[in-house]
Amino acid sequence: MSRVVRIVSPFAKPLRKTSTEAERKVWRALRDRRFAETKLRRQHSVGPYIADFACISAKLILELDGSQHNDSREYDARRTAYLNECGWRVVRFPNAEVFTNFDWVMQTIAWHLAAQTTEHPHPGPR
Repeated sequence: MSRVVRIVSPFAKPLRKTSTEAERKVWRALRDRRFAETKLRRQHSVGPYIADFACISAKLILELDGSQHNDSREYDARRTAYLNECGWRVVRFPNAEVFTNFDWVMQTIAWHLAAQTTEHPHPGPR
């Protein structure tokens, strides 16, 4: 069952102005079709949720999880289940991974974007 719900959150724009350092680092690599010639959006509303990054054409959501996510695993699971029901794939990265293993994060994102159309081997473990 695929839901088509579009709620524009009044919180998305302020979140773009208060991004974390990890979000800013990833966004510098993804913005303006710099990465895999793919259009991604930052702080994109999907239903009642706001995704850190979204590629509409690939129906892919990228989430960067800071330390606060350790306390909200149930919320994250409900959120991911909702987004999956809406037809989105959700890929999560810990903020620390962005700083310690940026190349692997970007390879993984590239694999998920490419997996929409062709078979590519997953970049594998770090």
